[in-house]
Amino acid sequence: MNRPGAGGNIGAEVVARAEPDGYTMLMGPIGLAINPALYPKLSYDPLADLAPVTLYGGVPNLLVVHPDVPAKTVGELIEHARANPGKLSFASNGNGTSSHLAAEMLKSAAKLDIVHVPYKGGAPAMQDLIAGQVDMLFDQMPAVLPQVDSNRVRALGVSSAKRSKAAPSIPTLAESGVPGFDMTVWFGVLVPAGTPEEIVDRLNTSIRTVLDDEEFQAWLTERGVETMHGSPEAFGEFLRSETKRWGEIVRESGARIE
Repeated sequence: MNRPGAGGNIGAEVVARAEPDGYTMLMGPIGLAINPALYPKLSYDPLADLAPVTLYGGVPNLLVVHPDVPAKTVGELIEHARANPGKLSFASNGNGTSSHLAAEMLKSAAKLDIVHVPYKGGAPAMQDLIAGQVDMLFDQMPAVLPQVDSNRVRALGVSSAKRSKAAPSIPTLAESGVPGFDMTVWFGVLVPAGTPEEIVDRLNTSIRTVLDDEEFQAWLTERGVETMHGSPEAFGEFLRSETKRWGEIVRESGARIE
């Protein structure tokens, strides 16, 4: 069943409190690493209450600007922003979302003075970007590419360390003037803590078999998703590392949701 809401916290808590029998699984997003720092009263602990099964895949964010912004590269955008401190605005899908925090990463790395304009979701953020009410936006590639292809917005760079197979002509931010920039909106499969190891291993094997299917991989690539699977132990270590990393980014940004 689908249990959306509260940045993924509602669904995650349902799974965290479920019987650890292998029949209740969570498709957990990057919010599992972001939310512990973002929500001061989080009702579950992603690291303690959930058991990792495998990473599933990741989608890069795409940095896009309104066509009137005088920048065709990330480097030109940085120069323009530095020449006009406090005058450029960036939309986001909401306070503390990956869309918001990707821009905060750019803001910090390039030492920019740009103004955050949060929206309640990606659709209104994109609508105002197209209308010229805001200057720039980070959002997940599948949601943004149609607007790029129709020339309603201009793509400057992808947030991942490597170029996306879905749009290989678009450079990464790391190769475009922001060294080391690496941000992928990942998601993975988890089960309630206490699920027997043999069940976790069996689920891991089954999911990896599906993800290794070339036809399925091609289907995912068309949608901007690249597989990222591995062992339960590797996912657990990745989740701990991401929780530390995003905690620092959230605290630096000042983002907080009561």
